[in-house]
Amino acid sequence: LAAEGPVFCSGHDLKELSSEDDVKHHTQIFEICAEVMTLIQKLPVPVIAKVNGLATAAGCQLVASCDIAVASEKSQFATPGVNIGLFCSTPGVALGRSLPRKVALEMLFTGEPLSAQEALMHGLVSKVVPEDKLEEETMKICQKICKSSKSILALGKATFYRQMAQDLDTAYKMTTQVMVDNLSLRDGQEGIEAFIQKRKPVWSH
Repeated sequence: LAAEGPVFCSGHDLKELSSEDDVKHHTQIFEICAEVMTLIQKLPVPVIAKVNGLATAAGCQLVASCDIAVASEKSQFATPGVNIGLFCSTPGVALGRSLPRKVALEMLFTGEPLSAQEALMHGLVSKVVPEDKLEEETMKICQKICKSSKSILALGKATFYRQMAQDLDTAYKMTTQVMVDNLSLRDGQEGIEAFIQKRKPVWSH
């Protein structure tokens, strides 16, 4: 996911949230936003945010919701809703799951932005690169991912998010079974055979 111009994503259009519209309209806006954020994690392929600029409010939520995020050095991340009387509660769901609690809460309580390096240090983004290397570095990750089996990636991504919501014992029990299931997939056997035979795997996807 990428954007053109100085802003990656500024979040909701505040004109759509004025009192002229009714509660039903406001509810629909936030429900659609939540659906988009949750669908990112349900997609069977990795979703990468390529951030070059400011990501605020629901835009920051979007970055936090992606599987991987690569940012240019000039990028910034903020949840400034508190400053205009609309606390960023829904962005807080994604932030609270990506950042240490106290970092997320400082962002939510103050609206102050994190620099790209601060976002990297706290785990909001995966990598920070110079602006002129952003496309190249993002595509390197894409190309590496595309060398793997699509079915194995889909299984792995779904399993990762499922186990994150479980306690340790349940997570290990579930993922142990997934590893066994993975071995029964055609691409699971192809990968092991290719490794043993010292050749490149031919994925069926």
